[in-house]
Amino acid sequence: LIETPDGERLTRAGHFSTNAAGEMVTPDGHRLLDIGGAPVFVPAEAGQVSIARDGTVSADGQPLGQIGLMRPEDPAQLSRSTGVLHAADGPLVPVTDAAVMQGFLEDSNVNPISEMARMIQVQRAYESGQKFLDREDERIRNVVQTLSR
Repeated sequence: LIETPDGERLTRAGHFSTNAAGEMVTPDGHRLLDIGGAPVFVPAEAGQVSIARDGTVSADGQPLGQIGLMRPEDPAQLSRSTGVLHAADGPLVPVTDAAVMQGFLEDSNVNPISEMARMIQVQRAYESGQKFLDREDERIRNVVQTLSR
């Protein structure tokens, strides 16, 4: 759960850093919110910051808060906002079965290079099929002309 100028938004993008005020923020500067809707702060003197599987943020072993892992009560009320952000038109409820993985970023389920290569293969197969049909049409036309003489 993050806070934007347009209100609270949901995101699966988990790349966070801290700003000058010690708030955990997204690359766009949106504040990360905890389970209660308050910003997650990391003290300036904090050493090692870690995030547990349940979303608990700790610094030097001391818990600082728990990331707001939320979902819309009704999935149909989830709408795309901007970029990787989603807006919920209804109430949000905590997600209890989520697992946060520190040090991992979710990757796209599409590899643009391999998809482009696959698209070229499909196009070539289509062209090959079209050429086959053109040759078959020409062959049948020749047979009909030969038989009609």
